[in-house]
Amino acid sequence: MTDSRVWFITGASRGLGRAFAEAALAGGDRVVAAARDVGPLEELIGRYPGRLVPLRLDVADRRGVFDGVERAAAAFGRLDVVVSNAGGMLYGMVEEATEQQIRAHMDVNFFGAVWVAQAALPHLRAHGGGRLLQVTSMGSGGGMATVGFYGAGKAALDSLGDALATEAEDFGVKVTNVQMGGYNTGLFTVGTTATEPLPRYQSLRAEMEAMWGDAVGPEPETAAPVIMELAALPDPPRRLIVGSRSFDHVVEMGRTRADLYRSWEHLSRLAPG
Repeated sequence: MTDSRVWFITGASRGLGRAFAEAALAGGDRVVAAARDVGPLEELIGRYPGRLVPLRLDVADRRGVFDGVERAAAAFGRLDVVVSNAGGMLYGMVEEATEQQIRAHMDVNFFGAVWVAQAALPHLRAHGGGRLLQVTSMGSGGGMATVGFYGAGKAALDSLGDALATEAEDFGVKVTNVQMGGYNTGLFTVGTTATEPLPRYQSLRAEMEAMWGDAVGPEPETAAPVIMELAALPDPPRRLIVGSRSFDHVVEMGRTRADLYRSWEHLSRLAPG
């Protein structure tokens, strides 16, 4: 058991975090599973005695994150794989969102991941390396109506992750932005805060809701094998799209954006900068 990896996973009580925790445990590893509500983890504790430690944690609380990471590292003596997965959805138009809603959303989706990275890096570095996996989104490359703040937080995390990867690589710490596709995680139900709708956006809201449709994505456990393989790679990518359909969509978005830039190249080149 001493050779098994130690995982620290935030948002581990449901959705993707729960699926990643179960996969790590099934693979013989040990897991510190952090969540605001650790009650749903009781069943896993009974199934994997001595290998799963639940940790009640709100990633929006910076001091709490630093204290929690210290407890996580002490639980099994070290950290090998840190998965920054906790997040939520702020659903609504940009104009509709209150300051409190925006700040609360970014406190979890962006700043929460920053606090985890800052707290975990010294522990990963102390043991000569490790993995930091930041769960972002396949939609982080461009904003969409009604989910603009979610995309903005994930885009900020992608950019920060690129910088962090460069800063940490000399210490043997590998950072990957895990750009998840659409999975059936409950993000649009239990994980959602909704704005108060303004009548002027009624038609656009209806159009977006029709586009989202009622279909749910694949179950989270179908993504877990990718995460397990990613965590084991000696030289992992700095960004990885998780999901076949999502991969095609992201590639197409990139082509569309490149075409847009090219169509206005003449105007861009009027300036010397």
